[in-house]
Amino acid sequence: MPGAKLDEIDRMILAELQADGRMTNVELARRVGISAPPCLRRVRTLEEQGYIRGYHADVDPRELGFDVSVFVMVRLVSQSEAELSAFEARCGGWPLVRECHMLNGEVDFILKCVAPDLRSFQSFLTGELTAAPNVASVKTSLVIRNAKAEPGVPFDVLEARLARKA
Repeated sequence: MPGAKLDEIDRMILAELQADGRMTNVELARRVGISAPPCLRRVRTLEEQGYIRGYHADVDPRELGFDVSVFVMVRLVSQSEAELSAFEARCGGWPLVRECHMLNGEVDFILKCVAPDLRSFQSFLTGELTAAPNVASVKTSLVIRNAKAEPGVPFDVLEARLARKA
């Protein structure tokens, strides 16, 4: 089971850093109940093993003038691995696309996009996305408001699963 090879302190470190990636190592060590040097070693090991992929600031798009958020459902003409990979690579080059997820079902991809305004998004939609090779259809849903945006994973659920397995 993923997460099972981590001990309780490693999971506590991950939960604390997920909630506040800016805290000092000393504060992190205090919260998880160990001294600073082994805490730092554990954090570096978690980074090296890929449990921690990076640290970032949670930037408010609207404060920076990106007032439009849109989810875009994309169907492709062909779902060959080469075409799927090509579309993913194309998404990587589009700055307005902030997330790209391949799905199972009627839709091949869902994209999360941000734009300064509807005109900018429409320009991207008609000039780049719908004009891209292998795109069969596109449906968009404009975000009215965001009711929840939790990063990462629910560590309480992980702990409950591990307790049931023990």
